Amino acid sequence: MKIGIDKIAFYSPGLYINLSDLAIERKIDPDKFLIGIGQIQMSVPSMMQDTITMAINASNKILTKEDKEKIDLVIFATESSVDQSKSGATFIHKLLELNNYSRSIEIKQACYGATAGIQLGYSHILNQPESKVLVIASDIARYGLDTAGEPTQGAGSVAILLTKNPSILEIENKSSYYTEDIFDFYRPNYSDLAIVDGKYSNDKYQEFFSKTYNAYMGKYQMSVNDFDAFCFHIPYTKIGLKSLRMIADETKSPNLFENYKLATIYNKRVGNIYTGSLYLSLISLLEQGNLKKNDRIGLYSYGSGAVGEFFSLRVVDGYKNCLQKASHEKMLDSRIQLTIDEYENIFKNNYTETLKNKIKNENTIVYFNGVVDHKRIYLKK
Repeated sequence: MKIGIDKIAFYSPGLYINLSDLAIERKIDPDKFLIGIGQIQMSVPSMMQDTITMAINASNKILTKEDKEKIDLVIFATESSVDQSKSGATFIHKLLELNNYSRSIEIKQACYGATAGIQLGYSHILNQPESKVLVIASDIARYGLDTAGEPTQGAGSVAILLTKNPSILEIENKSSYYTEDIFDFYRPNYSDLAIVDGKYSNDKYQEFFSKTYNAYMGKYQMSVNDFDAFCFHIPYTKIGLKSLRMIADETKSPNLFENYKLATIYNKRVGNIYTGSLYLSLISLLEQGNLKKNDRIGLYSYGSGAVGEFFSLRVVDGYKNCLQKASHEKMLDSRIQLTIDEYENIFKNNYTETLKNKIKNENTIVYFNGVVDHKRIYLKK
């Protein structure tokens, strides 16, 4: 039985900044952002948006009434949780009006959570073939103003519907994974900002890639020549390129590098979305590239702390007809640009009337309307 991705879409908030503007404000050469880390723009969430609202906006792009009736497992992957106990999946379940006879859970392991959700969803469908599983990755990357990590912030959500006989990608039952207890990136309960050792984290990212990639190739007797494209977890696009260069030569495998370039188009404009970054890259590859039936895509998932996994997908014939390319491009093109002052005011939760008027025009189906009696309130726009 074939199991995999039947539908996939992403959402990013309707506000953004240009990283060239941020570089100038911080008195940094813009090329350090545009070329050095390979980022162009960064999505900015307002007080109307959180991981739940973004999850709803992404999911509504793909779910039909029939899907909502058949989904019996909702897996919400995030490291930007809105509650220490109550699963964000329960908010999502209600707001999407899903079948009540279902499981709804939240998964956390830094940026690896969505991959864990996909593997769990695969096993669920293997045991219950008529089921549909909704996996959502939703995060807000937040490091602080004028910090080393500031240009690698971002916000967004990816919604993935898993089924048997999928229309887009088949999950191959092949993977390798690796775990170590390290402190390369983490966020203690008392902090709303992440703590990161940038160089150490980059080194571990590449070390875990080498270990999982080589383990996969040895386990299944395969080589780089068995792959048509690679997607990586992308906190910033340059790190994936460096990793690809560890296993392939640009002069000998130009198609792999061209596909990687296409797989970063959306990430360059959205920024880092933690659990969803790998799958945003996958969407970019599918929508901007030109893959063929049975082409194999290698995916590297990394979550600080740390867990890494390398696995693979196969392209399904006719997949292009099941994508959301026009909708995604329109969403990104219609975002509202912020000045750096406006971006900083949002970060500090300081909303001027001018800023409030800009936010009113933000494209969102559901918005966060504050806390009443310790309970989060969400309303439809």
